[in-house]
Amino acid sequence: FSFLQERLRYVLGLLLLLHSTDSFYVPGVAPINFHRNDPVEIKAVKLTSSRTQLPYEYYSLPFCQPSKITYKAENLGEVLRGDRIVNTPFQVSMNVEKKCEVLCNFPNKPVTLTVEQSKLIAERIREDYYVHLIADNLPVATRLEFYSNREEEEKKKEKDVQFEHGYRLGFMDGNKFYLHNHLSFILYYHREDVEESQEHTYRVVRFEVIPQSIKLEDLKADEKSMCTLPEATGSAPQEIDPTKENQLLFTYSVHWEESDIKWASRWDTYLTMSDVQIHWFSIINSVVVVFFLSGILSMIIIRTLRKDIANYNKEDDIEDTMEESGWKLVHGDVFRPPQYPMILSSLLGSGIQLFCMILIVIFVAMLGMLSPSSRGALMTTACFLFMFMGVFGGFFAGRLYRTLKGHRWKKGAFCTATLYPGVVFGICFVLNCFIWGKHSSGAVPFPTMVALLCMWFGISLPLVYLGYYFGFRKQPYDNPVRTNQIPRQIPEQRWYMNKFVGILMAGILPFGAMFIELFFIFSAIWENQFYYLFGFLFLVFIILVVSCSQISIVMVYFQLCAEDYRWWWRTFLVSGGSAFYVLIYAVFYFVNKLDIVEFIPSLLYFGYTALMVLSFWLLTGTIGFYAAYMFVRKIYAAVKID
Repeated sequence: FSFLQERLRYVLGLLLLLHSTDSFYVPGVAPINFHRNDPVEIKAVKLTSSRTQLPYEYYSLPFCQPSKITYKAENLGEVLRGDRIVNTPFQVSMNVEKKCEVLCNFPNKPVTLTVEQSKLIAERIREDYYVHLIADNLPVATRLEFYSNREEEEKKKEKDVQFEHGYRLGFMDGNKFYLHNHLSFILYYHREDVEESQEHTYRVVRFEVIPQSIKLEDLKADEKSMCTLPEATGSAPQEIDPTKENQLLFTYSVHWEESDIKWASRWDTYLTMSDVQIHWFSIINSVVVVFFLSGILSMIIIRTLRKDIANYNKEDDIEDTMEESGWKLVHGDVFRPPQYPMILSSLLGSGIQLFCMILIVIFVAMLGMLSPSSRGALMTTACFLFMFMGVFGGFFAGRLYRTLKGHRWKKGAFCTATLYPGVVFGICFVLNCFIWGKHSSGAVPFPTMVALLCMWFGISLPLVYLGYYFGFRKQPYDNPVRTNQIPRQIPEQRWYMNKFVGILMAGILPFGAMFIELFFIFSAIWENQFYYLFGFLFLVFIILVVSCSQISIVMVYFQLCAEDYRWWWRTFLVSGGSAFYVLIYAVFYFVNKLDIVEFIPSLLYFGYTALMVLSFWLLTGTIGFYAAYMFVRKIYAAVKID
């Protein structure tokens, strides 16, 4: 995949040369060139904590405010993520150093926090909140350095560096709370090559911060809002006592460094991962295991089927084979429509919608179109694609409903357009009420909710109806054998043919193929990490499709051999068995990896996990169902039926 990406980059590079323009960049946004002394605006995004999962906007805490607060217009994805991008009073100019400057209020009149504000800050520090700022669309990061071998001082250059997104609001020592009230910004710029007569242009390529807690008395400030930082050894941190009013100064310093990092690769430091090798190892491991098992299953199934078909198609001695053999016996009932055909076709329609959406999103993201620099683009794209894929969902649902002898196509189309999205909207609305109660910026504002409802009923619903209409009018799927008038009696089944045993058996292989990737996805969602390994994800998705299809075919073969022809619903349920394992993994992740103790964060976690599990079940169930349906039609077309 890296080779593929290289080829694509090469092609894009050629296109760029042909255009002979420097303002066209595919991943993210076009670069901004700064001259010396140009203002570099620092904006705040939100406060986040992996302990509460509730983002808050920056000014929910009593930070220094500019004379006029302006919020950036946001896309749908940013709103759903809880980002509220707003301006801050930090004055930063390109390549201009600042030793120490007071942010707001004059030095002789420090900021006074009321008891309520002090309590709130102390609570946020206890809940382990991080502050997220951006400069030229680059998020701030805190550098974490540690030595792999402490004794060898020469290895200073080789110390391990990792970055933490945002900076900690403060820290606790015993039962005391300390606020980071001084921020040392370190900005890295890349000097662009220009002709001699022109003025140098600079681009911001990294944004780091070193947060410090410095007591009011130790910050020596003069009338011009300048201050001097105390020696590192002799300074005391700024305590916040939640039982009384607190006085403090918010200060900052700015340091610029030149860097060799090009603008195009400035995100690499944020996306560095110490365990790419683990990733590759796990992917290769799951690829090998899945294809090995796939090979074995394919060989067994093909050999057994050939034998079966050869036996069934022998002209002589047909009576004997009819008595002893399995799946041919149920040929008169195998295509008998199941119970609740409308609900089955509706769920499969939603599954097709999800499948198309996920495939396109992962593929586009793999090409670098949805990089983290375009904030909220992934979520916005996913929402709109799901709406527009309603055409395909409706078409497949309508055609299947017609095949299952359904007649009420309008009701079926309405069911397809509202069943799964209705459940999702219902769960999200209930969770949103709880988030509203906490005054978190993660709550979807009422106008956005109305806009989503308008998209659902104005785009998705008509498109599903359109697809359903054409699907229902199209020739139904051609079943190779006729269905008998009287249903055949089903013999008593063995214990291992139970539905739940089937779900447990069928879920292992697809889940095993993707569970390492699941860890990275969970980290991205619940621990505010960036997820960008869409090449890996695309590979895992292909493996998932292959393994689901094969398991489904094997399970339906065993079922038909046991003379049980009620395979429609069962295949759909059993193929989605890996969703059950995803649920168990989510519980394991909650207990072992997350530090969530309160009720509302736990409710949010399990609410959103339920949505993920439901969507995953629909996706894998749909893949398995269509694989099994094609398989059943193929094998019954291959035998001669009198």
